[in-house]
Parts: sequence; structure tokens; C-alpha cells
Amino acid sequence: MQFLFLSLLALGIVGVDQLVKYLIVANIPLYGQAPLVPGIIKLTYVQNTGAAFSMFQGMQWLFMVIFAALTVLLIFEYFKKPLPFTKFERFCIAAIYGGGLGNMIDRVALGYVVDMFQTEFITFPIFNVADIFITCGCILLMVHVAFFNKSFWKEEKK
Repeated sequence: MQFLFLSLLALGIVGVDQLVKYLIVANIPLYGQAPLVPGIIKLTYVQNTGAAFSMFQGMQWLFMVIFAALTVLLIFEYFKKPLPFTKFERFCIAAIYGGGLGNMIDRVALGYVVDMFQTEFITFPIFNVADIFITCGCILLMVHVAFFNKSFWKEEKK
């Protein structure tokens, strides 16, 4: 039952991500801008063939290999050798995976990722909904495992 819930969560994230990307592409021309929260964030439609700050530009194969490996590892971990993750940590992993899948769909279908959120108060890469879930999921997962999941760090008694 938990696997079904986590799968639906990841698919919901993909759905929201793809809907926002569709709306941006349909309503803002490439490199066009529209205010979202004046002085804080604006919508800027860009096509990103790399990662943050355009790192690994044009290396779509690398992202596909990493995502495929992550998929295999997650399935193996969940069904064959589960780690002592809490429900909250698995929620974070589903958020990370959903974001990754949203971006992977763009990479396979379009050859680039649609990005749209541009901060105005700080120099930061333009990002999308999937990136938000990946980043927040990673931060919350690391903090929770490091400080709140005592069973994750216990050594197995033999």
C-alpha cells in the first residue's frame, strides 16, 4: 500500500510539473518573461540542455544513465533489501524521483528541459517545478536521516 501511495505521489508531481511546463510553453515565447511576484520571481521560458548553471550541457545521455541507475537502485532497495527509512524519508525519495522523472520526460521527448522560474533578488539558475521537488526532497531527506533517524545509523548485530 505504501508503494502505491509513493508511486501516486511521484506521478502527481510529474503531472503538476508537466502541466506548468505546458502552460509556460503555450503562453510565453522562448526567452520571453512575465512577472510572477514583482521584485522576487518572474517567469522566463528557457530550454536547458544541461543542469544548473548549464553544467554538463548537451550530455543528455549522462542524465538518462543516472536516472536509469537510480530507478534500478530504488526498486532493488524497496523490494529486495529495504533500508530503515521512515515514511517521511520515503516521501522525500518519492518527491526526488517524481521531479527527476518530470525532467527526464522533457529530456527524452524534447532534448532539453523546460525551465521557467527566475529569481530577481539573487543570481540563481532558472528552474522548474521538478527542480523544486528534487531540491527540497534532497534537503529534507539529508536533514532527517542525519538528525532524526537513529535506526539508520545503528550497526547490525551479527
